[in-house]
Amino acid sequence: MSDLFNLEAEIRGDMGKGASRRLRREGKVPAILYGGGRDSVAITLKHNQVLRQLQEEAFYSHILTIEAGGKSQQAILRDVQRHPFKPTILHMDFMRVTADSAIRVNVPLHFINEESCAGVKTGGTINHSATEVEVSCLPRYLPEYIEIDLMDIELGQTVHLSDLKLPEGVELTAFMHGGELEEHDQAVVSVNILRAAPAEDEEADIEAEPGVEGVEDQDQDQD
Repeated sequence: MSDLFNLEAEIRGDMGKGASRRLRREGKVPAILYGGGRDSVAITLKHNQVLRQLQEEAFYSHILTIEAGGKSQQAILRDVQRHPFKPTILHMDFMRVTADSAIRVNVPLHFINEESCAGVKTGGTINHSATEVEVSCLPRYLPEYIEIDLMDIELGQTVHLSDLKLPEGVELTAFMHGGELEEHDQAVVSVNILRAAPAEDEEADIEAEPGVEGVEDQDQDQD
């Protein structure tokens, strides 16, 4: 994967809630860089740059380049803490990656040819059961997304994890835990019959059924 995302960072020494609040007032985001067999390092990022990058879907499943202390380090995003209602990033966690160590990352699913899906043409509707999957691979094999072509999916058909076409060197972590395939073969997307709302006369019949209780009430009154 190419170095699409580059983040300029500064190494920070001040820790604690007070220091973090001060950094946020200055338009910076406190963050931590860890892993890769090295000590964790506290860093700060430019808030506007980070906020802009987070709008890109690929940012969450891409190898990032972090420039800090005169060194370039490759990492993946592990966690983002956001303000409950303001467009403010409170804290970020990054994990270093090395070329010879496999990583686990959630990768988005891209569904194509939904409008021309065979099942949709015969009156079905598409039901998405998952929008991303966790994969394991070496950093150089990490895909930005996994594509699912719905063109030939028929009415009543379901696409499972085992049906996905994975890029070279990529495994689904769901199948790395052992056990039977069926136990972990989650449904990803399906094409189902679009159920129509009940007609008004049918609704009236449904409402009339409890009238049996009314008959019982009349019998009780007579008693």
